[in-house]
Amino acid sequence: MTTKLPRVQRVLSLPRAIEEEPGFAVGAAAWSGFAPAIAFSLLVLILLALPRGRKDAVRQYYHLDSVVLLGHSWGTVLALEYALRYPERVSHLILMNPGPASTDDYKQLRKEWLEKRANDMERRKAMSATAAYKEGDPDAVTAYYRIHFKPALARPEDYEKIIARLRASFTKDGILKARAIEARLMSETWSSPEYNLLPKLKSLRIPTLVISGDHEFIPAATAEHITQAMPNARMVTLKGCGHFSYLESPVAVREQIDAFFGGTTRPARLQ
Repeated sequence: MTTKLPRVQRVLSLPRAIEEEPGFAVGAAAWSGFAPAIAFSLLVLILLALPRGRKDAVRQYYHLDSVVLLGHSWGTVLALEYALRYPERVSHLILMNPGPASTDDYKQLRKEWLEKRANDMERRKAMSATAAYKEGDPDAVTAYYRIHFKPALARPEDYEKIIARLRASFTKDGILKARAIEARLMSETWSSPEYNLLPKLKSLRIPTLVISGDHEFIPAATAEHITQAMPNARMVTLKGCGHFSYLESPVAVREQIDAFFGGTTRPARLQ
């Protein structure tokens, strides 16, 4: 079956400058090789840089009645924010390796990381205090994310692949711009004690596919809480897969998306 991605090629024609809009560490370059999903990911990456009042600008620009949104990691929070603000303009949601949708789940993530990876967090803290890192030096930032993403992928070869893609896409200006975006988003979401999308999600009737992995470094409860909160959501957990499911298990991800758009009641086989 071919995944039904309506009018997706129009999104792929976005200007190169927009395609490279940074989304934390991972920009469009990290999605290389997963063409069926990248168009939707770019919608979310663009939303990352837009003020709250302009988050519908992309859909309006392409004169689309509705869009399918795919978000990865923090991008899932942005996709949910958009869907809550414009529910009539989103036909489907794909939430891949979701980030926390509440401050409480973010605190749980931090707690687990401190318990399981305290040494890595100390190393990253020390690294982030160096002049090179603060100035956005691509090598220093790559070294930081080499530590951060070490437990995020199930297989060493995929880990090296994502690090190589990140390093190739990093520029000093892009890094500094991404940090400014990150700081703004943190202040609007997880840094706020009262941030919690979960109760609001109960009102969303949008068909939603939540994809996670059994080697995910974000607590499984994060994806579970989102799935449980949304009336028309279902969750699949891919075997032998970590935080970058589109890179680690592209065939399984495509099969799940095929099943989702095909309206099948049984999930596709996992691998």
